[in-house]
Amino acid sequence: MKCTGINALSAEPVEVRFDQVITGVDPLVDAQSGGPYLAPGFIDLQVNGFAGVDYNKTTTTHEQILHSLRAQFATGVTRLYPTLITNSEPEIVGCLRNLAAAKEALGNEGSAMEGFHVEGPFISAEDGPRGAHPVRWARKPDIEEYKRWQDAAQGQVKLVTISAEYDESPAFTEAVVRDGVVISIGHTKATTEQIRACVAAGATMSTHLGNGAHSILPRHPNYIWDQMAEDKLIASLIVDGVHLGANFVKVAIRAKTVERIVLVTDAVMPAGCAPGDYMLGEVEVELLPPGNRVVLRGGTRLAGSALKMHDAVANVIEMGGVTLRDAVVMATINAARAGRIGSRHRGLSTGDRADLVRFTMDNGRLQIVDTWLNGQQVYSA
Repeated sequence: MKCTGINALSAEPVEVRFDQVITGVDPLVDAQSGGPYLAPGFIDLQVNGFAGVDYNKTTTTHEQILHSLRAQFATGVTRLYPTLITNSEPEIVGCLRNLAAAKEALGNEGSAMEGFHVEGPFISAEDGPRGAHPVRWARKPDIEEYKRWQDAAQGQVKLVTISAEYDESPAFTEAVVRDGVVISIGHTKATTEQIRACVAAGATMSTHLGNGAHSILPRHPNYIWDQMAEDKLIASLIVDGVHLGANFVKVAIRAKTVERIVLVTDAVMPAGCAPGDYMLGEVEVELLPPGNRVVLRGGTRLAGSALKMHDAVANVIEMGGVTLRDAVVMATINAARAGRIGSRHRGLSTGDRADLVRFTMDNGRLQIVDTWLNGQQVYSA
């Protein structure tokens, strides 16, 4: 197989040859200017559901999961971490078992589920940092429960978000990181010292920095500044124009640098659907008109997003003042590094997996043309 386009990481016209992996990248001398861009497939490390499908339900069918994956291929995503929020242990275990079975049953398309992200239940129970997670299930980190998750997931839990505020957090972090899993700090009211302890134990990410927080914070110190200043933490951002303002996005990029920013959608069930009432696990949510804000039903508190990854790439260019190259790096190479996704760290390079996306730019918005996963075309406009 081969495809051509303008390399979004280098701005050079190229021809990419591939089977399951990229076998060659050659410059094109006579390529037309203004042609489609070519980039590594996008990676989403935090997606709770999509296209009317909720990953936080044990009853979600394999067919529904496949529908959600195909809808995400149309946004340029080729690898994702289906994400489970705070719930009872039986529900989390059941959802992980269901997702792992779906990954195995759905063949190449199922392999897009690179692993699973458990965002909670080991988070703050306090209003504000807890976000939309149900308070009754928030609890302290428990390594034995984590092991039961891995048993259900066939060892495919790859990312866990925890609060750094608990006495158990450093020891839990050290044990889980030793297992090859990424620990991300989020939904926390932790002190400076508690964050430092978690980082020293091996935490390497901040989950949707700037969200899952109190509405009013001390000027300094506070857990947002502490994480912003910590060079060992890569920060994920929800750049949908709702969760964060443009000034925060700019400051975060300047503080962390482009190399330590990852774009995530934090999408939930109603993403890609019409406004109305939906569910996120046991949580009732509502997608408000015109379709870009998800809140707890009947309220104003945000409950995930309706963001699509190709829109996140366009938004961070506009809101963060970065180049197309930098935005694509945030959605691809950085995400692969942060999530420890192998053979996706070098961009359009020989030997990396043939996860590719081709897109055009029109008035600052991305339009997906083609998506390939493991060298197989999974979307074409």
